[in-house]
Amino acid sequence: MASAMAVTFAAVGAAAAHPHVFAEARLDVILSPDHQSVKALRHLWRFDDLFSSTVMMEFDKNSDLKLDDKELKDVADTVHASLAEFNYFQLVTVDGKDVAMTPPPHLMANFENDQLIILFESEPKQPIKLSGKIDIGVYDPTFYTAIDFTEDSNITVEGLPSTCTKKVVRPDPDEAIAENQKTLTEAFFNDPTGTDMSKIFATKLELNCPPEG
Repeated sequence: MASAMAVTFAAVGAAAAHPHVFAEARLDVILSPDHQSVKALRHLWRFDDLFSSTVMMEFDKNSDLKLDDKELKDVADTVHASLAEFNYFQLVTVDGKDVAMTPPPHLMANFENDQLIILFESEPKQPIKLSGKIDIGVYDPTFYTAIDFTEDSNITVEGLPSTCTKKVVRPDPDEAIAENQKTLTEAFFNDPTGTDMSKIFATKLELNCPPEG
């Protein structure tokens, strides 16, 4: 039988019109040693109590109300497999163009204060030079999972060159729809499998650096 995690993270259907799972996120953008490019993204997601308890019941095979190392690995492996087709909910663009990311080799799962925590690190297939406008964030194209940065300080980048600026962008949904009205179609609002256009609602870190040359 499909696990709760696989069903949830691969959820499609009419129910996906609004979030059913909630998580607080932290994202650390790791720069190269010379501080000239983005080397990796480090993610931490802390899930809501209801979903966490569902995962506990699903994966607690020996019914001892806790997850041992093997059970936690099963959780991590399930999430890893389920998120693969969604690029692990990552949004990475340079001057509006998607950046190819290397799938993380594995994820880590843990429970803290009865909440599921997922951690992983991913790298761009090619280092992202700090040039132009770089957007980095997290979003679920199916709208099933709401991953939220509750504080701007939960999206960080250390050692950014002084020639670059950074800001956290939190799009207003109504404004995002209005600004993208020409490219939004009826299919966008009715396609239960998700669409890349949902990234227009994502909270993201925007880096602006002088273009090369």
